[in-house]
Amino acid sequence: MKKVYLDNAATTPLDKEVLDAMLPFMTEHFGNPSSIHGFGRQTRAAIEGARKIVAKLLNVSPSEIFFTSGGTEADNMAIHCSVNDLGVTHLITSPIEHHAVLHTCEALAASGKVKLDYVKLTPNGHIDLAHLEGLLAANKSSKSLVTLMHANNEIGNLLPLKKTSEICAKYNAVFHSDTVQTMAHYAMDLKDLGVHFVNAGAHKFHGPKGVGFIYVSSDVKIHPIIHGGSQERNMRGGTENLYGIIGLAKAMEIAYRDMKEHQEHVQGIKTYMIEQLEKNIPGISFNGDVKGSSLYTVLNVCFPPTDNAEMLLFNLDIAGIAASGGSACTSGSNVGSHVLKGICSDMNRPSIRFSFSKYNTKEEIDYVVAKLKEIFTVKKTQTA
Repeated sequence: MKKVYLDNAATTPLDKEVLDAMLPFMTEHFGNPSSIHGFGRQTRAAIEGARKIVAKLLNVSPSEIFFTSGGTEADNMAIHCSVNDLGVTHLITSPIEHHAVLHTCEALAASGKVKLDYVKLTPNGHIDLAHLEGLLAANKSSKSLVTLMHANNEIGNLLPLKKTSEICAKYNAVFHSDTVQTMAHYAMDLKDLGVHFVNAGAHKFHGPKGVGFIYVSSDVKIHPIIHGGSQERNMRGGTENLYGIIGLAKAMEIAYRDMKEHQEHVQGIKTYMIEQLEKNIPGISFNGDVKGSSLYTVLNVCFPPTDNAEMLLFNLDIAGIAASGGSACTSGSNVGSHVLKGICSDMNRPSIRFSFSKYNTKEEIDYVVAKLKEIFTVKKTQTA
């Protein structure tokens, strides 16, 4: 049976070059980076080398990069530290953020520590920047944190980071953007963008799981939320994920090296799938601004109504096709997507997120579209 993996927004396969870079740090170079002997000094040097690679690619200082367990930890760190250390008493986010942001903001609001506002969305699911500015203006007596993701993980809509940071700067607000879906997919000059915090998870760009980083601008001073050690320049206690960090840096190097080719290939796959779906399945539509300002790796498809909507992903899985009904973090629950609800998508129609990588081919798309056409032709015949 053919196997087609179209769930790259959940996780990407590990690049062979990345694995090769990691392997020596699983076997030969195993010293604890906090140890002062030669074994430890060697691995400490490797971690600092990885930090310099990441910092150079993002045009920041190595002292502004802190390695974490992934994007969720970094989101929590940015939000909690803004409240605990930067005097933030007002949070602004959107109703379609990743739960790592939404649930953190909601918990802080429920504790009474902060006021929480949600910025409105435009009809096609973009952040309403005029409303964002209105919220900041209405709360200018409070210190605000704006936390909005660069690209939505379910529908792919992109936030204009530079324009958003300029609005935040106008009102002296702290700006955090969850860049998990876009890090290493787009070139980012963080100094030019003017953000205070961004974050990444290596497994979204063909690196290993369980490792990521947070960028903390030197313009803000925060304290650790994980105590118990002096690692990460006293910012995050715990022995470093040595080989994960090595893999993250290597994956970013590869991504930047091949970025133009990768973007063109993956955008071509996405465009081709849109064309083939429109050609072969009448009544199909798409969630988000798929033909406008949209992440090239994500396509959220709204299918025609069917009595067997809950079986659609299962039927694709039987055919060897991996996709998602939403973010991987919530796909195990029986609650509908908060993102699709937030953009007022028709919840009576099944929606599936297909997400692509450099390893996908047009032949795979042909196979997926053929299977979908078969499923909906059968459903239509049965209904008739």
